[in-house]
Amino acid sequence: MSDGGGKFYLDGQEITEYTFRQDYYWMMGDNRHNSEDSRVWGFVPEDHILGKPLFIWFSIKEGSLFNGVNWNRIFRSASKQGD
Repeated sequence: MSDGGGKFYLDGQEITEYTFRQDYYWMMGDNRHNSEDSRVWGFVPEDHILGKPLFIWFSIKEGSLFNGVNWNRIFRSASKQGD
């Protein structure tokens, strides 16, 4: 945890480096401005993740509906690579 001044602490001790023991993931809710997600509870360890995405429900361009909809992505497989 940071003190806001650039110093980081683990179990009350100041640290200058830390090596993760497993993979961690950033989780973001689908309501980006009003979701309790990794912005609230931090990164999620890989062994805490259950399930996998099946398909893309909705996709907008550059994060704004005003920029349009990515029609070619809607209902496509979420596991398809390189599209």
